[in-house]
Amino acid sequence: MAEDKPIQEEPRRGSLRPLARLFPYLGRYKGMVAASVFFLMLAAAMTLTLPLAVRRMVDHGFTGGDSTFIANYFSMLVVIAAVLALASACRYYFVITLGERVVSDIRRDVFAHVTTLSPAFFDRSQSGEIVSRLTADTTQIKSAVGATSSVALRNAIMGLGAVGMMVVTSPKLSGLVITAIPVIVLPLVAFGRSVRRKSRLAQDTLARATAYASEQIGAPRTMQAFTAEPIVVSRFERAVNAAFDAARSSVFARSILTFFAIFTIFASVVAVLWFGSRDVLDGTMSAGTLGQFLLYSVFAAGALGALSEVWGELSQAAGAAERLTEILAEEPEIAAPADPKALPSPALGRVSFEDVSFAYPGRRDMPSLTSVSFTVEPGETVAIVGPSGAGKSTVFSLILRFYDPQTGRIRVDGVDISEADPQELRRRIAIVPQDVTIFAASVRDNIAFGRPEANQIDIERAAHDALASEFIDKLGAGYQTVVGERGVTLSGGQRQRIAIARAILRDAPILLLDEATSALDAESETLVQTALERLMKGRTTLVIAHRLATVLKADRILVLDGGEIVEEGTHASLVAKGGVYARLARLQFETGASAFRSAAE
Repeated sequence: MAEDKPIQEEPRRGSLRPLARLFPYLGRYKGMVAASVFFLMLAAAMTLTLPLAVRRMVDHGFTGGDSTFIANYFSMLVVIAAVLALASACRYYFVITLGERVVSDIRRDVFAHVTTLSPAFFDRSQSGEIVSRLTADTTQIKSAVGATSSVALRNAIMGLGAVGMMVVTSPKLSGLVITAIPVIVLPLVAFGRSVRRKSRLAQDTLARATAYASEQIGAPRTMQAFTAEPIVVSRFERAVNAAFDAARSSVFARSILTFFAIFTIFASVVAVLWFGSRDVLDGTMSAGTLGQFLLYSVFAAGALGALSEVWGELSQAAGAAERLTEILAEEPEIAAPADPKALPSPALGRVSFEDVSFAYPGRRDMPSLTSVSFTVEPGETVAIVGPSGAGKSTVFSLILRFYDPQTGRIRVDGVDISEADPQELRRRIAIVPQDVTIFAASVRDNIAFGRPEANQIDIERAAHDALASEFIDKLGAGYQTVVGERGVTLSGGQRQRIAIARAILRDAPILLLDEATSALDAESETLVQTALERLMKGRTTLVIAHRLATVLKADRILVLDGGEIVEEGTHASLVAKGGVYARLARLQFETGASAFRSAAE
């Protein structure tokens, strides 16, 4: 199915067309583009005046022995050189600055777009590859928009200007040169397509290697604990070698392109020079005119030769642009409707599922929920229990509208959430997941992640209520302590308490707790449970419980099994039924008692 495709696609045939997608970014900086083009054309014009000076010196200065004439022309050449140097410096500044600016905008837009994509996109894409596109591919584009495009435009102007002056200088010899141009240009285009395809393959292969490295670097403890370093290094080596082979193939194609271009161009110059020398010997052309024509032909040949190399670089950039625009073309599967329905204010916190069925993308034949219906009233606490894979976490994902159900409706405060703005919906929800995400930032920033405008007093109060202030105060810089990537410097219980503080600070009417005390010791669990009970008052709370002891005080318990609600009631009533819940309770309590007896013995 289309939604299950990875973001990599087969390279499409074509030339530099993907680079046209960069024009809107260039259009934002018209002044900088105009300055770049002006100084580029000025530099080209100064260069094209040199052969005229050479012809006049050869034909008039040297033959007539007029030293004053020669001195004046050399003085003029110094002025031309000064203008050329100034124009080249200004061109470089504006062009490189423009490239940096455009790439910064592209990186920002791609990253901003990625943050709006639905979880289904990340389910099928590797984060390392996305990062590779944000870094390696944008670097390729920076080169194209900056130096490479400048060189290409400069040599295009130089080539056209030189050919025009060649026609003015000697129409006869120019006809020979112009006849040879298609023989040179057409193979360049064909080679360029091959280079672009190979460059795209090289970039995709490198992205896969980067994705693998990112995954392993993100889990060093697991890797080392299982002594998997040799396996990881071997796999990465294979990935890197594959990237090298793809890059070498691309470089080889560019080398062939460069060889063909330079040989054919300068061979044609030699042929033209041979014909021109015969005209000089016959007296139909002056030596200065032949020199002028020769210089213009060298300029034209050099411009075409440079364009052949630049064409390969632009082809690489086209592949990078194509990969980036693939991400920008991704449409979020979960998006606000054109005219979203407003959720009522003030928020009540009522949540209802109406005959909801859902299967994850890529697993359509394995439904996670089937015809699930329930309602949680404002301020009510409902626990969701069941064996692993029963669909408990799926309920949370659907409430947050990370996915839309295939059938049925989910309502919050009476509004179908598919008709509401997902951002407005999620602002009414706070969640404490079992797998806590802690960012490589300060403790303060982590607690305030869902409410960045919060003041220090509110942050400290939330930490205190979550029993996190006890260990935060002991950290080197307190709330300003940076906790490392994924909170690596904190224990599991400390990370959990920061997540609880984050949810407390958010102060949302709907609270989702995914076994929020699972990583705490017995003493901390009791204290945090007390804090959570205070937090839960007046809020609609859904609790996913893996340990049944945490749901004894719930108003109701929903028992999920195989994606269906098979039982509903209080702890006492469900135990009395002797069904799925009673079996789970018996297994947990008996296991706990057995472990307690073993420890006592």
